[in-house]
Amino acid sequence: MSRVVAFSDDLMDRSKLSTSVPGVVLVRDAEDAAGATCVVVDLGRYAHAIPAIRSIVPTARIVAFGRHDDHDALDAALAAGADLALARSRFFRDPAAAVAP
Repeated sequence: MSRVVAFSDDLMDRSKLSTSVPGVVLVRDAEDAAGATCVVVDLGRYAHAIPAIRSIVPTARIVAFGRHDDHDALDAALAAGADLALARSRFFRDPAAAVAP
């Protein structure tokens, strides 16, 4: 059974995630990722948490999203342990597909 958790404080993003990914759990602390099979990370606020998330759930798929023009942040997310780093607009075209295994 899959468990998707998401790190995002933006109310619109949280609403889109809740609508698109049934059962998503919205969290704020890396420890809350325990047991997740997929973790979504908003780089605008939670980029720093990726190494801790990867340590807590080493086999989880980590999908990060951020500003389309912030290539450094997207690249840094991959270097920190994210499996996928997408521009926000691309991620929100189909969040369910982005979190699918």
